[in-house]
Formats: sequence, structure tokens, C-alpha cells
Amino acid sequence: MQGRLYLCATPIGNLEDITLRVLRTLEEVDLIAAEDTRNSIKLLNHFDIKTPMTSYHEYNKIDKAYQLVEKMKQGQNIALITDAGTPGISDPGEELVRISYESGIEVTSLPGAAACVTALTLSGLPTRRFAFEAFLPRNKKERSAILSSLETETRTIILYEAPHHLVKTLEELYEILGDRNVTLCRELTKKYETIFSSTLSGALSYYHKETPKGEFVLVIQGKKLQELKEEQQKNWESISLSAHMMNYEKQGIPRKEAMKLVAKDRGISKREVYAMLLEID
Repeated sequence: MQGRLYLCATPIGNLEDITLRVLRTLEEVDLIAAEDTRNSIKLLNHFDIKTPMTSYHEYNKIDKAYQLVEKMKQGQNIALITDAGTPGISDPGEELVRISYESGIEVTSLPGAAACVTALTLSGLPTRRFAFEAFLPRNKKERSAILSSLETETRTIILYEAPHHLVKTLEELYEILGDRNVTLCRELTKKYETIFSSTLSGALSYYHKETPKGEFVLVIQGKKLQELKEEQQKNWESISLSAHMMNYEKQGIPRKEAMKLVAKDRGISKREVYAMLLEID
């Protein structure tokens, strides 16, 4: 029989957050694939788990995934753990899951801690809809594209950031998003956990004076829907009605439907659009 892949969530700080199911699974599997074996050995030693480990990280994620799949095809059960939190969230675990499915390997997830969800629930900001971006890319072009896309994002935004990059990231966010509400969650579940609710300008002012320490999760207020609608309406009103209609008709949209869309964009009735077009004609 083939083995199975177990995605095992581990604590993001406080070791008491590990589940009984994860502990039992880590003891019972044949092999543990860990993002950093030097870090994970501390966890295993704490709970007196003797299961062998192998490294699975960003720099070997494809080749090693196929090696692990071969072991599972031969009947071995493998647990995947990350440095902290749930495997597959902002780490190479997603590649192993994908390749396992492609190879017919059964995968199951053992839920537990995740820094993004923990921070979201602590933020005091809307939780029903959120956009998780993890760490912003370091590549300038990619980073700029993502930041620009966040300008009109109406969902609550969640980012990860290291202390030495925090101020620069806050500066970029303030420049592009404006002065949004933000909650900075630091050292979650650990002894010095800090939840700092402020605005982007307030956070910048604070961290220009204080040196950031520890890993951060930033939870940022999304753009208000009404504000977004008003901005979009102003953008449409800056062009002529004829150009607005042409924008839709060039896409192959019938004239009557295009009139409905124009009316919706401009916050007016279809009858008003029709009357204005008659005047132009």
C-alpha cells in the first residue's frame, strides 16, 4: 500500500499550541520532512519524538518532492512541518502537495496555528473577507505591481515582514494606500507578544524612533467600498460619455447593455444616458 502525506501544523511560538493529533502523527510516521531540521529538532526534542527527519526547503523543493513521493509510493508515511505554523502557507509545502496529488498520493492536513489567521482575529479589523499577501517580493518590479494592486483592495490585507524591512515597507504602504488603519502583531503567542493598533502614519512615526524587533504580521484596513465607488465614478466622469460608451462597445457589448454599464459607472439612470446620447447625436 502507498503511504500518505500529513501536513502537520506546528506552534508559531508557544509550544503548548501543538495539537495531540499532530504529536501522535509525528511519532507514528516513518519520516518527517522539515523546512529547517536545526529548528525543528528543538520541537521534537521537547516532546521526546525520535522520528527521523529530512530537509525540505525552498532550494530543494522540486527534486526533494519527487524523492519523498517515491518513498510514499513504497509505503512510507511522511509528515511535513514548517519552521512555524501550517505547511503550505508562505512556504514550499505547496509544491510537495501538488506533486503528491499528481502522483496519486493521498494528502491530509492536521490543522493548527497559522500566524495570518491569529493576527487577523486580534486586529480588530473586518475578518469576513481578507487578502493574504505573505511577504512582499524583493524584486522591485514585482513588488511595485503588488503594491499597486493593493491600492484598490477592499478586503482586509495581511502581510508578513521582518524587523529590518519594516520601516521601508510601512513607508511604501503609506505612500500608495494613504493613511489606513493598521494593526501590527509582533512575536505572536510568545512571551513578548505585542498588538499595536494605529494608522500607517502613526506606526511610521513610532518605528522611526523605536527599533523594530521580532517578526511582524501587518493587518491593514481595506479600501472602503463607498470610497472606491466614488473614485471610480470620478474617473469615468473625466472622459466623455461617447468615449465611455465606446469603451464597452469595442468589447463587443451590445449598445443597450453598454448603456446600462455606463449608467451604473456614472451613478445615473439609463434614461439619462439615453437622453445625453441623443443630444450628442
